[in-house]
Parts: sequence; C-alpha cells; structure tokens
Amino acid sequence: MSVETHLDGLARSLAALRTQAPRLTRWGGVLARRLGDGGRLLAAGNGGSAAEAQHLTAELVGRFRDDRRPFSAIALCAETSSVTAIGNDYGYDQVFARQVTAHARPNDVVLLLSTSGRSANLLEAAAAGREAGAHVWAMTGAAPNPLADAVDEVLALPGEPANVQEAQLVAVHALCAAFEAALPSGLRSAS
Repeated sequence: MSVETHLDGLARSLAALRTQAPRLTRWGGVLARRLGDGGRLLAAGNGGSAAEAQHLTAELVGRFRDDRRPFSAIALCAETSSVTAIGNDYGYDQVFARQVTAHARPNDVVLLLSTSGRSANLLEAAAAGREAGAHVWAMTGAAPNPLADAVDEVLALPGEPANVQEAQLVAVHALCAAFEAALPSGLRSAS
C-alpha cells in the first residue's frame, strides 16, 4: 500500500468522524457531569487501542488543554498485575470484565476501544459495565459489529484498522476538548 493510499483511507475515516461531532460533543457533556459529580471513566482496549485508552485517561487525570483539577479515569489495560493475574486465573476474556465489576458504579462511564468490535474481552467488559449500571460506550470500526450491539452508544468509523485507529485518536482528543468545554466554571480551576 502506498503512502497516498493510506492517507486517502485516513481521509475517509476522518470524514466519517466529522459526522460524529455532535455525538462527541454530547459525550463530553455527559463526562463533564458524571466525572464532576464524582464518577469515573474506565477505559480499555487491546494493542494500539489500549494505548489510546491510556492516552484518554491520562488527558483526564492530567490535562488536555486547560489547567484544571484532575478527574478519575482508569485505563484498565494499564493495570498489568490485574490483567496478568485475571488472565491467568480466569482467562483472557475476563481481564477487563472483572475489573469493571470491581470498579464500575452507576454514575461511571465505561469506554471500550476496538478497531474490529469483535474482541471477546471487550464484549465481556461491556456486559459487566451494563450489569454495574454504568453507561457503556464504544469506539469501533465499521458497524455492525458485536461490540456496537453490546453497548449503550457507539462511535463506529469505516476504514482499514490502521485508519480507524488513527481517527479514534482524533476522536479521543475531540472528546477531551468537548469535556473541558462542558465543565462548569467551578470545576475548571486547578485547585
């Protein structure tokens, strides 16, 4: 595949993402309310999607653009001792679900990232999040896919897996921008 072909594919995925701007704006508002009220974000993914889940949680605990207080956000895929112990004792399909069951509460958001929408461990995590009463979202490749069907809301993008993953990083940043814009002024300070 040539560089031009790759970039053309990314342009198609980004064009599809642009149509999802209202969803990302709404998700940012929901996150601002839920995290502002003491809820948390639990995020997970495999491979490159795991890196994007960590990127998102780092932006919320640290900061994206504005200097503001930290918010509770945990990348379940970064919990290496939990992932390996759960994988060893219960099977890899349970590495995120067991953590969601331990941590998720009704005011929380569980966000699962996948380019395929078919990872068994993310499907199990979606079920655990819904069982806990959390709001469960996913960013996936093209729908329909099993993960899109298992969550409350999905941002599904067409394209090759690499292009979907690249567009999902843009979506993560857009979500952070929407989150910070939706924070009430009292929660925007660094104190």
